[in-house]
Amino acid sequence: MGRNPVGRLSELRPLRLDTVAAIGGLLIALVLFPLRFFASQVYLNTVPVVLGTACILYLVRLYYQQQATDDIRLTLPSRVTMALPTAVFLGLAALVVLAVHQGARTISFFVLASVVGALVVGQICFASDRDFNARLLLFQIVLFALVVRGTALYVTPGFIGIDVWTHMGLTEQIVSQGRVGAISHDKHYASPFYHLLVTASSMLFDVSLRSALYLTLGLVMPISVLLVYAGGNLLVSQRWATLAAALYALASHVSMWGLHLIPTSMGLVFFLAMLYALLRVMRIEYTTRDFLLLLLSSIAVILTHQVSTFIMLVLLLAAFVAQLVFEIGPLGLTRLDASVFRTKKPVNLLGLVVFNVGLTIFVWSLTPYRDDSFLETVLRYFSETVKESAGFLNIASGSSGDAAGAAEAATTLLDEIIPYVNEFGFLILLGATFVGCLYIVHRRRAEQSVFTLLLATAFMLVFVMGFPMFGIHSFIPNRWFAFLYAPMAILGAIGLRTLDRGLAPALVVAVLLLFTLVYPGAMLFATESNIDNPVFEDHQEQLAYTESELAAVGSIGEMTGSPDGDELRRDQGLYTDHPYQTLFSRTGAYPSTDIATVPAGGTADHNYVVYRTTAANEAVYFNNADGQGRIEQATVDRLCRPDQATVYTNGDVTMCTPSPATE
Repeated sequence: MGRNPVGRLSELRPLRLDTVAAIGGLLIALVLFPLRFFASQVYLNTVPVVLGTACILYLVRLYYQQQATDDIRLTLPSRVTMALPTAVFLGLAALVVLAVHQGARTISFFVLASVVGALVVGQICFASDRDFNARLLLFQIVLFALVVRGTALYVTPGFIGIDVWTHMGLTEQIVSQGRVGAISHDKHYASPFYHLLVTASSMLFDVSLRSALYLTLGLVMPISVLLVYAGGNLLVSQRWATLAAALYALASHVSMWGLHLIPTSMGLVFFLAMLYALLRVMRIEYTTRDFLLLLLSSIAVILTHQVSTFIMLVLLLAAFVAQLVFEIGPLGLTRLDASVFRTKKPVNLLGLVVFNVGLTIFVWSLTPYRDDSFLETVLRYFSETVKESAGFLNIASGSSGDAAGAAEAATTLLDEIIPYVNEFGFLILLGATFVGCLYIVHRRRAEQSVFTLLLATAFMLVFVMGFPMFGIHSFIPNRWFAFLYAPMAILGAIGLRTLDRGLAPALVVAVLLLFTLVYPGAMLFATESNIDNPVFEDHQEQLAYTESELAAVGSIGEMTGSPDGDELRRDQGLYTDHPYQTLFSRTGAYPSTDIATVPAGGTADHNYVVYRTTAANEAVYFNNADGQGRIEQATVDRLCRPDQATVYTNGDVTMCTPSPATE
């Protein structure tokens, strides 16, 4: 007859930090749960549930670990394990054929990619120790990331995304004038690594700027997931470090920056290099070469991208706080168990932090931005946001569109489900991350490297979820997720290893199957993974264009002479949908371009408009009568009025101007 569960729980020494943290996390989840009744937001509705579930699983794991006598885990037969890599390679080949044949990454592409991703993750989770082959799995992971992203870059004319058009324009200016000073008017003048890389590669390989971008950064982005493996392998065994790399490679925002190749993408690569170097310095008896890699990686981030720089400083701050925790030694955290993590004295990072903060302030103070320095502009913008928009649960403030209007329009079941589909993969990984955090706060397991990951994740979550709850969006939270996924992937792998070693076999299988069968598809179907051709095309805008849409921009630019804003009257601005309007302004075809105002059930009242047939059946943004952007499908007669003349059309794009008879 089994022992009393209460008696078993009483033996768990409730003063252990991990036990206290699990109980405290469960209480926090219960306190946060009622917030859903005061504001409608996907994180408010889901994070308390995820946190509570993770804490319960960890407490259950503690209970079962007390009873465990063997390390029992379900494994695949050797014959199946040996056959799965072949299935993965065939699936990847099929993905290439499918994308090229259909001319885009369609729903069938993402379904097949989800299956292939599940086969990769399944090998990691369920291969026996004898059959586990880390090198072969890492090759599959990198090849998967390369195929899924590379096919999108290959079949899409032009570029994918919005900002990339601006950056390629800046690169063209450097090429045409032969000097970096050509972009001295822009904030990227002080952070030119991206533009210099594309320029140099174009000259070296004698290819177009587009090809140079794809042959350099486009290839490096999938390969950079190996840095997550290398960092994770400093903490856990090859199996779980490989899983961390797979979780990161599949992550939606990571995929997005592999498609939308801008300085953020390059900053992310340097950030991963710095994270690996930081973990290496804290985990081994490092040499001067190791610390030099850490220093150079941090400098490279500063000279590549401003937002990436700030995120890097948050990581360094987390590492420094972790150093202070272990030097001061509160709560007995210096009593370590060398059998769990290889331990060493905390690394003194004060000099590195001071150097990077100082260099950042110096560079930002010299960076031109909106008729002032970047540093002064950002500080002023942040202070204005706090004064004007900040407020508890003021979630709508600072959003790209009007959240209230969007909420009113969201009347169908699909409208309500899509936000949860977009965040489901993140929430699954967040749950594993919570478990990993609970595991490492045990006094005998805590050390500087893992505490750095914990604190970095906590700080970043404040920026991506905490501040937006108070209406503060100044830090561009959408840019943080890909960086956040790196420590989350490693902590998530630690969390899954923890559950694998402590839960009952049935629960272990259920958790690992969730990550195997659901996580890849959840990430691939999220909006950020398919910006080139959205899965939910009626609800998400497409950030890529057809050949005819690109040709129209060039033709309209030539026809109008690409006039500067100073050359135009106020009524000569060009109006079209968003995001198409960004293509005109960022390529210089017609700089004075804005989002058309199309009242509900009415027509636009602009003199110069451009309509594309995409607006009739896909998600594009127009302003309503109050000037608030919302997704609206419109036919050509709602932009081009009968009293206007059609001066350009190619079947897919039409430009209308005032008729000579009415002028």
